Amino acid sequence: SNSKDAVLLLAHGSPDSVDDVPEFLLRVTGGRGLPPHVVEEIKHRYGLIGRSPLTDITRKQAASLAAELKLSVFVGMRNWKPFIADTVQSMMADGVSRTVVICLAPQNSRTSVGLYRSAVMKNEPTFTVDFVESWHDHPALIKAFAEKLRIARANPEMKNVPIIFTAHSVPAKTIEDGDPYDKQAKETAALVAAVERLQPEQWRFAFQSQGASGGPWIGPTVEETILQLKQEGHQKVLLQPVGFLADHVEVLYDIDVVFKDFAKQQGMELQRTDSLNDSPFLTMALTDIARSRLT
Repeated sequence: SNSKDAVLLLAHGSPDSVDDVPEFLLRVTGGRGLPPHVVEEIKHRYGLIGRSPLTDITRKQAASLAAELKLSVFVGMRNWKPFIADTVQSMMADGVSRTVVICLAPQNSRTSVGLYRSAVMKNEPTFTVDFVESWHDHPALIKAFAEKLRIARANPEMKNVPIIFTAHSVPAKTIEDGDPYDKQAKETAALVAAVERLQPEQWRFAFQSQGASGGPWIGPTVEETILQLKQEGHQKVLLQPVGFLADHVEVLYDIDVVFKDFAKQQGMELQRTDSLNDSPFLTMALTDIARSRLT
């Protein structure tokens, strides 16, 4: 491989501490201030989980990929350090001539992948950019999720429990405008279900972490789906987020705190699969994508 080749992994970013939350939120909203009670609520959520490990996990994912490719793998975050702008500058300073850019959000939406692309290109990189639009159906990614699901279902108490696959919700208008995100998220889930030979009645799909502004967001919600399963007589549920590749606040708080507590209030038990994090199958997927673009 050409020594000027590199890979750039992009992620959302996460504040380093609770004290960083206000500045982080300003970056998420593009400088639009949020009501103080909203800021305090989000600080409370981060406080409950200690801190988000997203940046640490992303760096480990990059290190595993670099070891496989024998190439430099850079990390850029859209809303926190290391910022995409700073990473692009470092890449240019290192003399990178060509890079494959992979978003650690495998399903394509203009609300995520589209914003990542804009963040890279507005810094006018001098290197050639090969931007991966989506990889929601990559076989190794599906194997990675299937492996985590298989491990969770190996617990005798979870063997025949219904499964809810989830991904982050987006505004309904985004989908109405032709965004492929919801179809790709559901396709990821269906492929995982097929690998694990789940019957249609054994799994559902729900969207989580709906926003509080900007009109309606797509559903059904996890809470609605839990209530539906309760009405059908189920007492336990297993949740697998297939829209996230690492532990962060939407997993450690939204699922592990809010959804578990909601299920408990309904007299139900909710467990989830482990996140992919440093999964060898995830590294395999990223390696294959990068190599196929670089050759």
